Amino acid sequence: MNKFICFILIIISLSSCSEYQKALKSEDLALKSKTANDLYEKGKYTKALRLYEQIIPAYRGKPQAERLFYMFSKSYYNTKQYYLAGYQFESFASSYPKSEKREEAAFLGAECFYRLSPRYSLDQIDTEKALSKLQKFIDTYPDSEYLPKANEYVKELREKLEKKAFEIAKQYYTISDHRLEYNAALKALDNFISDYPGTPFKEEALFLKFSTAYKLAINSVEYKKEDRLNLAKTMYNSFIKFNAESQFKPKADTMLATIDKELQQFSK
Repeated sequence: MNKFICFILIIISLSSCSEYQKALKSEDLALKSKTANDLYEKGKYTKALRLYEQIIPAYRGKPQAERLFYMFSKSYYNTKQYYLAGYQFESFASSYPKSEKREEAAFLGAECFYRLSPRYSLDQIDTEKALSKLQKFIDTYPDSEYLPKANEYVKELREKLEKKAFEIAKQYYTISDHRLEYNAALKALDNFISDYPGTPFKEEALFLKFSTAYKLAINSVEYKKEDRLNLAKTMYNSFIKFNAESQFKPKADTMLATIDKELQQFSK
């Protein structure tokens, strides 16, 4: 019985392949369209795509075009060809403003750019583009059923940009070992805190800012040392004010003790 079932399945598979090959070579648009749609419904999106690519130009402006264009776009999406899918979904939403699929196409088009966003350590041009597309969708469809997902994507992408910006600022701190580099690190950390006031990295950024000011003060020329020690102490207070129970507090307290000891020489 098992052998018989396998035999039947092989026959069906060969027949299906034969129909697909026949449609590929055929000049009959109706046959190509039907075969493509059948393959799409069966989840065979790669094969369906080859047929859609052949017939889509010929169907533009015809009544069947809207459905075919949507399935064509969705096939790119389902095969994870997100650049092409994003472009096609945007084109669909623009070409069929009254379509019941327009809102979904607009969302999926924006989602494609979200999926193209790379990890934070790489260039974030696609992340910026994804944020722009998602924000446009949110503004256009404020009551959409896809709104929660769109907002979730926006939050994730913004956090990725924050992580990227923080790592850049942190790198200034990591490589700093003389006065000019300390000042560059302070500026980078200042800019980060200013640009992302609600960032989850604020605590560490404030600690790094204090630590940089500490290094600058300790290694300062004598006539500037007192002012820089006091500035570092001010930054310590800002850090502690933000979170008095910070994981970085023990290190900060050790540095503060050194600052206070250094300041004693100026009070004599």
